Amino acid sequence: MKVDQQKEGAIYAALSYMMWGVVPVYWKFLQGVGAIEILAQRVLWSFVFMLVLLMFMKKWQAFLDYVKNILGNPKLFTALLTASLLVTANWGVFIWAVNSGRILDTSLGYYINPLVSVLLGVIVLKEKLSGAQIISFLLAGIGVLILGIHFGTIPWISLVLAMTFGLYGLAKKMIKAESAIGLTLETMMVTPLALGYLIYLMNRSEMQFFTDGSTSLLLVGGGIATALPLLYFAKGAEKIPLSMLGIFQYIAPTLSLLIGVFVYHESFTKAHLLAFLFIWSALAVYTLSITKWGQASARRFKGKGNIGA
Repeated sequence: MKVDQQKEGAIYAALSYMMWGVVPVYWKFLQGVGAIEILAQRVLWSFVFMLVLLMFMKKWQAFLDYVKNILGNPKLFTALLTASLLVTANWGVFIWAVNSGRILDTSLGYYINPLVSVLLGVIVLKEKLSGAQIISFLLAGIGVLILGIHFGTIPWISLVLAMTFGLYGLAKKMIKAESAIGLTLETMMVTPLALGYLIYLMNRSEMQFFTDGSTSLLLVGGGIATALPLLYFAKGAEKIPLSMLGIFQYIAPTLSLLIGVFVYHESFTKAHLLAFLFIWSALAVYTLSITKWGQASARRFKGKGNIGA
């Protein structure tokens, strides 16, 4: 039974990361719409979709109870607001980058995100770095530096995406809400801002939502495209070990990289190749360090060191 559960969890996790990996194609269909309007529509329709989904999942009462809990807990409210603003910023930069022909930058950002999460754990939660993690940081740092030197500017899109998502994960540690309820709460917090911006566009007759039926459907569908992979991810995360989940997370940036290069013909220079090789090496070292084999090897090495001393 446990093996069957792990297989099911692996399928759900792989599907979620595959959907995240190909989502740039979806936003490319909306290139004629401004990035901020796409973001506002995404927030609004994600919230609407999640409200309907909660009713079907019979989690409406649990959602209302959590809302009451938040309103009576300023610390929890602040954490939720912070998480909401961070994930909204992450979505906005991602959409803008995709529709500006910078899919490779988004791929790089999500490759280095796991390392940023580890770094935040060290800085904020006072966690200790292992030797393998230090090596990973050095390799990834060299990769980012190569791009910075080659292009004369730091890859800010990649770093902003990695930092906002890393900080978002940190904020969510305090919220501890079930994934469907969590996403509903996060979108609820920023929906007033989204509505305000859409009303502003409507008053200026600049909103693209009503231009044609296909655009409207795509904007509404952005809510489903946002929520569905997250729900699949939650189902997968419940059934498989964290180390396996950590390996699956590289599916999304790999697919994005391939789409950027082979579908949208973004320039992949020798500097990109060299930088990505360093970052892939960093991820290989990091991923190995969090597997059972890697942890067992580290303990054996440490044990030998203690005997020699």
